[in-house]
Amino acid sequence: MAIDPLSLIGAAPTVGTKPTTGVSSQEAGFGDALKQLIGAVEGSAGEANQAIGRMLDGSGDVHEAMIAMQRAEQMLQLTVQIRNKVVQAYQDVMRMSV
Repeated sequence: MAIDPLSLIGAAPTVGTKPTTGVSSQEAGFGDALKQLIGAVEGSAGEANQAIGRMLDGSGDVHEAMIAMQRAEQMLQLTVQIRNKVVQAYQDVMRMSV
């Protein structure tokens, strides 16, 4: 059973969609998913910086900047938690006796 990828832009995940990378869902690996997640985190941080810049020069709204900052922070916290789980799983596997 294939698991559909999460939408990292903030929209609800869609059911039954294929990844947009051109790779079938069976060929896409965990590394590719991590690359997409890190790219999305970097993108959200960039969007937050742009929103702050627009707020400072008067062309943007404070609310827009705050929402962009919160979204970037949430995505960073998600990434840290995923990293923690991967490290914990690796340590558990290394502790197993063969």
